[in-house]
Amino acid sequence: MTRIPVLIMLALTLAAMAGCSAKTPETAEAATEGTPVRTAPATSGPANVPIGASGLVANEDEMRLSFKTGGIIRRIAVREGAVVRKGQLLAEIELAEVNAQFEQARQGALKAERDLERGERLHADQVISLETLQNLRTQAAVARAARDAAGFNLGNSAIVAPQDGRVLRRLAEEREMVPPGQPVLVLGGADRGHVVRTALADREVVQVALGDTARVEVDAYPGRSFEARVSEISAAADPRSGLFPVEVRIAPQDGLTLASGLVARVDISPSAGRRGSLTRVPIAALIEGRGDDAVVFVADKGVARRRAVKVAFIAGTEVAIASGLAPGEPVVTEGALYLQDGDRIRVVAVPPPAAAAPAASPAWAQQG
Repeated sequence: MTRIPVLIMLALTLAAMAGCSAKTPETAEAATEGTPVRTAPATSGPANVPIGASGLVANEDEMRLSFKTGGIIRRIAVREGAVVRKGQLLAEIELAEVNAQFEQARQGALKAERDLERGERLHADQVISLETLQNLRTQAAVARAARDAAGFNLGNSAIVAPQDGRVLRRLAEEREMVPPGQPVLVLGGADRGHVVRTALADREVVQVALGDTARVEVDAYPGRSFEARVSEISAAADPRSGLFPVEVRIAPQDGLTLASGLVARVDISPSAGRRGSLTRVPIAALIEGRGDDAVVFVADKGVARRRAVKVAFIAGTEVAIASGLAPGEPVVTEGALYLQDGDRIRVVAVPPPAAAAPAASPAWAQQG
């Protein structure tokens, strides 16, 4: 009875040894190749924390177009989003009242001119006094001015595109009664590109100067950022919010038109940060962080070297390193948690995105 357990144990031992011997070549091969990891080179960046803010994308040239005189809108010839050309008719009001006012002023000017001509002859014949003639001259000048004012109003009874652009907003509809100067259309000019209008606190705005570089991200284009520069800084705070308005101009984008009103995130690099630089690494490269102390693994000729570093600050997905690492050194970004100092590693390239598989044809299309 006692020999059965002994035989069982012997059989299990032999099986285990056989299994170990079968896996030994794979284990040896894996040990020879090293732990698979992915790396990224450390880069250099500004030595200060970027100032983050949010704002709205807008055309740098946004014009609120209105009628010079009030009246009933006769026609609006464009819709929101329409691309327009300089000189194109956009909207007009009913002209009955404006035409009547101009005609009244024109006839008054003609009468004043006739009265003045008659007065000149009568004064030459010494029939009327010089004072009467001067009064006739004044009345004629006033009548001409009234005629010119009425003609100016008639000429501005329609809204014409002052430059090439796009209709951003339509603020009124046909047959509506609008007072003088009330915006009817908002036109975004196409000449000067786009800006982001944001606002900064007092402790932030004092660090920013005109021309400072910035990066802009919008949700409509995930994973993409746009280069920009600070183009305007207000000298006074908005009394409603206590923040200082700042405008950031986005660099021209070939073949890309940003819609006005998109929510944008802005990271401004203050000019003070250009006086120095710090090493930057992806945040995924850090392990064992405690306070400003952290650890990274540096890939050194197929071997992982543990390196203690000092963290200056974190900016988005990057970490600024104050000391312990130099720009250009490859750091392990994936697989660092499984490494120890001196382990052999094998750098694996990032696979390209897989192409989408063609959709299967429906059953009825495969028949026949």
